[in-house]
Amino acid sequence: MTGSDKAMTAVTSAELPAAAGPYSQAVRAGGLLFTSGLLPLRAGSDELVGGADTVAQAGQVLANLERLLAAAGTSMARVVKVTVYLVDLKDFQAVNALYATHFTAPFPARSCVQVAALPKNARIELDAVAVLE
Repeated sequence: MTGSDKAMTAVTSAELPAAAGPYSQAVRAGGLLFTSGLLPLRAGSDELVGGADTVAQAGQVLANLERLLAAAGTSMARVVKVTVYLVDLKDFQAVNALYATHFTAPFPARSCVQVAALPKNARIELDAVAVLE
């Protein structure tokens, strides 16, 4: 974790690729954690995982989310909102089945949208809001 005791503090995980621009991996604010968009990049590298397999990429994105949440001292059980970005909504059901194995009731609120493209030609990106423990 970096930053000071201000109202907003950056959170980072050394297990994830460093931010590629002027943003934080996540930010603590008001008892909540807001993540930036997470791509299916192999932990500790810039290597895209899963090729064109959206479900394999989704698995990596969810693993990256778990790592970032752990770095902030929270967990998947404390996630309250998720936004999923897919390049093809035809992948929704398969991604949804995998997603359901990573969260338990009460499930987080969620939005899922189709986008024209994602960085590094990823098939999925995800961001989340979690309550800090």
